[in-house]
Amino acid sequence: MKVQTEKIRVMLVLDSKLTKKDIFQDCRNAVKAGIPCVQYREKEKSPEEMVSDCLRLKEICSGKALLFINDFPDVAFACGADGIHLGQCDCSVQDARELLPEAIIGVTASSLDEAKKAEADGADYVSASPVFATGTKSDAGAPIGLEMVKQIKDSVGIPVMAIGGINPENAKSVFDSGADAISVVSCIVATDDVFKSSKKLLEAVKK
Repeated sequence: MKVQTEKIRVMLVLDSKLTKKDIFQDCRNAVKAGIPCVQYREKEKSPEEMVSDCLRLKEICSGKALLFINDFPDVAFACGADGIHLGQCDCSVQDARELLPEAIIGVTASSLDEAKKAEADGADYVSASPVFATGTKSDAGAPIGLEMVKQIKDSVGIPVMAIGGINPENAKSVFDSGADAISVVSCIVATDDVFKSSKKLLEAVKK
């Protein structure tokens, strides 16, 4: 496990379509509130635009939070990101590791087989997804539920992150099911006050 993996208690996934302002202000306010890890997820921009965005985010996060890139190892390499998150249809863990030997690599898993494979491939954590119903990601699939989070946790020896419909009200149940960390989107970026929403989530996690 990478030295910094334990810092990923809460990860905020930025969303340019849900934000009430822009991802840079969201990142700045979330990091100011104490969010320890931020993920850049963008599907519709050119590689050059993504690198430009991530360099700005890297500056905002510098010394305060970890920056992860979703799906694109080349973008993560270009901006010096701390980690990368891979879906089931993205590049392999091995290919990402070759380009990013020091990065934290996470892989989405919706089943025990996917979680075990991610660990065998060398992932640093698996992301159980989606725990609850979510409209944030159109291809997220049916909710796997808290019991599957528990089963995944029991079946692998690497940290388990949970994502999908998580908010301050249900965060405790997710951690109680065995998750080591949570990843959130709309409960922070879709609100009018990202700083306040981040604080609320962090307080719920502490409890």
